[in-house]
Amino acid sequence: MSNRSDDRKINNSAEALLSEKIQIERKVFFFDLKENPRGRFLRITEEVGGRRDAIIIPTSGLDAFKDTLERAIAANVNTSAGVAPLE
Repeated sequence: MSNRSDDRKINNSAEALLSEKIQIERKVFFFDLKENPRGRFLRITEEVGGRRDAIIIPTSGLDAFKDTLERAIAANVNTSAGVAPLE
């Protein structure tokens, strides 16, 4: 079992396959597709006021992540207030 320090070392030494940055209002998002000895992953980092938070998605989960994001976008478009109704 690895610890967080080991995970950070592996992620920092990962080869970047794609890097993109977008700004939405006061937030900046970084999308970094990387590969390391453990596999490929997408790191999404949000930066607001100098503070950064990130999530890491193994590429095996990208289709499920995309499907959920598309449902959220559709729900936003299909509701007048921009908020999907609770089920």
